[in-house]
Amino acid sequence: MQPAKKKSKRITSWHLIGAQLAMFRKAARMTQAVLAERCSVGEDTIASIEQGRRALQWDLAVLLDELLDTKGALQVAVEKVPKKERFPAFVQDFVDYEQKAATLLSYQNQVVPGLLQTEEYIRFVFSCQYPPLEDDEREDWVAGRLDRQKLLERKPRPMLHFLLEESILRGELGNPVMMRNQIRHLRHCTELPFLGLQIMPTKLPKHAGLAGPMVVLETPDHDHLVYVEGQLTSYLHEDPDDVSALQQMYGMLRSQALSVEASARLLDTLLGET
Repeated sequence: MQPAKKKSKRITSWHLIGAQLAMFRKAARMTQAVLAERCSVGEDTIASIEQGRRALQWDLAVLLDELLDTKGALQVAVEKVPKKERFPAFVQDFVDYEQKAATLLSYQNQVVPGLLQTEEYIRFVFSCQYPPLEDDEREDWVAGRLDRQKLLERKPRPMLHFLLEESILRGELGNPVMMRNQIRHLRHCTELPFLGLQIMPTKLPKHAGLAGPMVVLETPDHDHLVYVEGQLTSYLHEDPDDVSALQQMYGMLRSQALSVEASARLLDTLLGET
């Protein structure tokens, strides 16, 4: 495994906008909890925005200006954020970018990609969390992941590509019925004209993805980003050099994986349909 590149902490426009929001909120004599309730968002959302860890979305800025009577100050601040700073260093709103992506490429080495998981598989994955999730929290997480899958129904269609390890499909996690249903769902997904799926075979002399999973995104404005998630941390790479290196890595993974047609045949074999 390659060591993670150390990132220096930097002050961005989102930190300044967050500080503005905190000042406006306190001047209005509101707690984060009260403001969050009036905006119909979670208290952690307001906290993350104020700390500069989450980008303030334009529609929420408009609502906050109205609630705090700030004469459009937050809306203007968001509009003036430089293009290179639109994405925060510590990303809490990756899903927002995912849902708007023009192109999404995903490599996973431990579990089936979240966008392609069945509900039963999702529940199993979240049941493995430690410390264990409370029942209501787990249901919220399940609902959130199912909601993300609406990306597959979006128009205009995104272009999607997934790479996953063969070991994920041959493992004995959960129960055989759950895995069979999950594999059948993956096979159905291979028929979608805007989605490609390739499987990394277990017998592989070289492997370009030993550093772990990643998601490569192209935004509607044709910015290129790479999302990397690990234990208790996540990072959205926007630096062109970093993005280029990870895109090259993904390209090598695609060349090492089974073809789309061979991957579909492997799924058929696992289902016993050949």
